[in-house]
Amino acid sequence: MILHSNIIGDSGKPLLILHGFLGMSDNWKTLGKKFAASGFQAHLIDQRNHGRSFHSDDFNYELLAEDLKSYCEHHKLENISLVGHSMGGKTAMLFAVNYPEMLDKLIVVDIGPKFYPTHHEQILAGLSAIQQETLTKRSDAEAIMENYVSNFGTRQFLLKNLYWQKDKTLGLRINLEALIENVEEVGEPLENFTSYEKETLFLKGDKSEYILTGDEKLIQQHFPKAIIQEISNAGHWLHAENPKEFFEKSLLFLNS
Repeated sequence: MILHSNIIGDSGKPLLILHGFLGMSDNWKTLGKKFAASGFQAHLIDQRNHGRSFHSDDFNYELLAEDLKSYCEHHKLENISLVGHSMGGKTAMLFAVNYPEMLDKLIVVDIGPKFYPTHHEQILAGLSAIQQETLTKRSDAEAIMENYVSNFGTRQFLLKNLYWQKDKTLGLRINLEALIENVEEVGEPLENFTSYEKETLFLKGDKSEYILTGDEKLIQQHFPKAIIQEISNAGHWLHAENPKEFFEKSLLFLNS
């Protein structure tokens, strides 16, 4: 099965963009258009169990990287540039290590190769509560989610997973059961002694704690040519919180 994507631009160097956990390709539409206007063919991809891509009981980074390889082969893409945020960044790192010959430029967004403990319990509980109800108004889903997630922006991001079903009730696009079952996989580290020798840009939010100063040594071990840059006034969703600076730094690296 081939991953679903939204492809923006008829031609240009292929730029593949991977969303984070519980996200989807739509989160990147505005930036995708900007990259396409700058000469890239932007492929905004839904990873398995997310967005409009296929559902599967199996979920780990080896499979996600393999999905991406199959996508490239299906669309006959070579010498790609790859951007991955959070979980998508972990997929991108493993893809780079496993298939370096397919890759030209790599941008990893606010995630490192280290292990991250599970921290999505409240979010998954809220989404489960939504899924258990028969909802006919988005405001009802919002009210449920408010009991689990206090941050308005995070709630809006998560509620993008809602869609109207044929019976005019709201459903979730994600495969919630599989993601809950495999949630520990999301924090898994890149295996020891794996490395990617080409230039890689790591972008981190200056208010985010996903990449700490102490993590830079591990990043350099796996990515000896890594460049680590900060995006100002931004947390973990830096591409949404400061899209101008994110785009400028990304474009400069992609065109270098």
